[in-house]
Amino acid sequence: MRKTYVGLDKDLYGGLTSTGKVVLDAKVFELIPDTETCEGWDAGRMDGLLDKVNKEWDKYGCLVSQLPPVLRERHQLIYDAAIKNAGASGWSGEVEIGDDK
Repeated sequence: MRKTYVGLDKDLYGGLTSTGKVVLDAKVFELIPDTETCEGWDAGRMDGLLDKVNKEWDKYGCLVSQLPPVLRERHQLIYDAAIKNAGASGWSGEVEIGDDK
């Protein structure tokens, strides 16, 4: 059986997983509609989206600070909402820095 992505709205940590962040970044760069959760996408389709997202980030040195103002604002809006949603589902950010201790 082929595994598929559960969808941004059903992902762990309110979507702040490595796969969820690909979906969020794809929304920042308008590679997918804001309403797209990628639910049911298989690994090949998600890898294709990751490649597109990486190409966009490469244009800006992979730094939010290098995004043009419109994209920087869009990034902030999308990630602020995602962080708020993740916090409501119990995410604290510790999963991001757990190995740094």
